[in-house]
Amino acid sequence: MRVRFWALTAFQVVLFLLALVLNTALGAVPIPPDTLLRLLAQRWLGLPGEASAPSYMATILFDLRLPHTALMALTGMALSISGAAYQGLFRNPLAGPYLIGVASGAGLGAVVALSLFWPTQLLGMYTVPAAAFVGALLTVVAVYALARVNGHLPAETLILAGVALSALTSAVTSFLMLRSQGEVRRALAYLLGGAPMAGWEPVLAMLPYALVGIGGLLLAGHALNVLQFGEEQAHQLGLPVERAKRWILLAASLATAAAVAFAGIIGFLGLMVPHLVRRLLGEDYRRLLPLSALNGATALLLFDLVARIALRPQSLPIGIVTALVGAPFFLWILRQTKHQTLGLGGEG
Repeated sequence: MRVRFWALTAFQVVLFLLALVLNTALGAVPIPPDTLLRLLAQRWLGLPGEASAPSYMATILFDLRLPHTALMALTGMALSISGAAYQGLFRNPLAGPYLIGVASGAGLGAVVALSLFWPTQLLGMYTVPAAAFVGALLTVVAVYALARVNGHLPAETLILAGVALSALTSAVTSFLMLRSQGEVRRALAYLLGGAPMAGWEPVLAMLPYALVGIGGLLLAGHALNVLQFGEEQAHQLGLPVERAKRWILLAASLATAAAVAFAGIIGFLGLMVPHLVRRLLGEDYRRLLPLSALNGATALLLFDLVARIALRPQSLPIGIVTALVGAPFFLWILRQTKHQTLGLGGEG
């Protein structure tokens, strides 16, 4: 089992590195692999080579592609690890930042900030994820309160509460966009997962929020393992349940807010990736959380690549691509969950 785990982990790391290279090299203007290596060697190692490559390729690589790739990798990590945390906290495989409305709440908070001003300076960008965090946290608390029935959290009420809150926050977001004097097109692209802000400034602004949220969740693996026995049993095992739940909610909401603030609302990633990792490597959250982050980065980089080359030279919002894949995946999980509930022998 240990050999299988490390073999699968090594494969996932290689796949992540491959996704990084492909996302950086391919796009409306492809950068050949040898040119990519020469440019990176010259810039980072001081080796000769950049002069032999077209100057526009250096501009595309260092000013556009690399920051965009970094942003997508961070976003995939944040959404997937927060999805794994929500699934563990609610003990429900259907929980995720998108389906339970947390992403929409974060989007509303971000749009409130964006409707006041469109940040272009690094200092101004820090207000967007802060507003998104408030929106995400309020939404997840509301969903949790509405969905809880006699101390339990049934899948049906969780989805219904998430859909209701998502519809409400989306309606308020649409109203704010209609009342906006400008930037409506950019805001619409943002809501579809358009990552409208380019350059290194959004990456630097997102980084502290994402690192704190992801780091906080990585420390919660043991607590999530214990919570799978139920809150009463977890308390008897010595876990400070309420403190652990608050920690996980805050960290997951912060990670989600960081992703939504700069990459827009990207659906289903936080549902798909943890579910697949769980099927491959089991329920241990000390492994599930970091590997969900790793595979989330890989998946979003590949989805982003499809979005950028499918209609080249135009680029699709990445949220459209993830929805096309994620919606059938959600229906499949829902079917499996129904079979388990009815005792029809569906796989877990």
